[in-house]
Amino acid sequence: DRVLVRIKDLTLEKADKEVWVRGRIHTSRAKGKQCFLVLRQQQFNIQALVAVGQHASKQMVKFAANITKESIVDVEGVVRKAYQKVGGCTQQDVELHVQRIYVISSAEPRLPLQLDDAVRPEVEGEEDGRATVNQDTRLDNRIIDLRTSTSQAIFCLQSGICQLFRETLIRKGFVEIQTPKIISAASEGGANVFTVSYFKTSAYLAQSPQLYKQMCICADFEKVFCVGPVFRAEDSNTHRHLTEFVGLDIEMAFNYHYHEVVDEIADTLVQIFKGLQERFQTEIQTVSKQFPCEPFKFLEPTLRLEYREGVAMLREAGVEMGDEEDLSTPNEKLLGRLVKEKYDTDFYILDKYPLAVRPFYTMPDPANPKISNSYDMFMRGEEILSGAQRIHDPQLLTERAKHHGIDLEKIKAYIDSFRFGAPPHAGGGIGLERVTMLYLGLHNVRQTSMFPRDPKRLTP
Repeated sequence: DRVLVRIKDLTLEKADKEVWVRGRIHTSRAKGKQCFLVLRQQQFNIQALVAVGQHASKQMVKFAANITKESIVDVEGVVRKAYQKVGGCTQQDVELHVQRIYVISSAEPRLPLQLDDAVRPEVEGEEDGRATVNQDTRLDNRIIDLRTSTSQAIFCLQSGICQLFRETLIRKGFVEIQTPKIISAASEGGANVFTVSYFKTSAYLAQSPQLYKQMCICADFEKVFCVGPVFRAEDSNTHRHLTEFVGLDIEMAFNYHYHEVVDEIADTLVQIFKGLQERFQTEIQTVSKQFPCEPFKFLEPTLRLEYREGVAMLREAGVEMGDEEDLSTPNEKLLGRLVKEKYDTDFYILDKYPLAVRPFYTMPDPANPKISNSYDMFMRGEEILSGAQRIHDPQLLTERAKHHGIDLEKIKAYIDSFRFGAPPHAGGGIGLERVTMLYLGLHNVRQTSMFPRDPKRLTP
């Protein structure tokens, strides 16, 4: 007749009540006629006491002490107020006095990694000689690694980003769409696509949903977004690149100026940042215990700089670069630090990129043919969104595609979609894993990809 109770809900309000809890054995320690267990659910844990007495025999204490770590158990018992704070547990004011314990699923006695080692800050491990777990070991044994309190918090927060993204855009009148991931041509005419066998011909995995987002705008949807996988066949072994990631994509028609879209996207991200602060403080604090980081800062409205202003700031800092040169990764990071020092924000927009460094479909600035109506957005000095006003005139689009050496036959369906009247529009694509990584101040995107795919990893 007892109701299953979550560990996070076992507080002083539940003191002296009988409860039923399902959790994993995190640790066990036998001491005379007692056995102290720590039961874990996701990022929450509680101390459980099995003691010889009315409800427990010596055999039961011995049985509890021999249950292997990570086994799943059902525990029936009484919640008691702890005599002193229980260190190392999230539920520090209460403990569980066990009356019955059942093993639901037994774990093997030898674990590929210890969860306590996997949540230890690297600096602590170096100082006292205790083990920490390296990234490859974590990813090779991802199921175990995802059980840690840090991983649980990371992916709960990432889920929150998706939820807030959808909530905000639906409130703004956007429609969620689903786009094909198997396409007939490399959308940007380049080599960075995965080729797949498609019956008697070849197809490609989509680098972006952008072309289909644009087609929807041409079909009078006005404001659309999608959440889905994006594939990039780039041999990049960096801290921020993956061959498959989750794209949060936005496209929108505008009335007067593409900055209408820039402002809408920036506000969407600000609403996400505010929502994370309000709803996910527990997760943020859990992650910061292992990976300390300054809280993420942003301005309202969002700071927007022109590309030439960013270049000027870099030149003042001693960087030599041309007016039409793209930002390198080190220069991106340096500019992020300079912006933080000057404006005290971790989030900003860089607008008006040189046309020469942007894709063929980017609208040139009507006042300056060397500049484009395009923009990137940055968190902690790293790009998380690349976007632009798209060319909606088929003749200009054809000219720009030829300029970039793209086979017009391969993008015929794309160009044709603008021949029947297309409104001015703009958009951009956001990398979910990158946003999660940079918001939490983590150092590798593989920490925020549940099962990462990169040039060297295809499993698990």
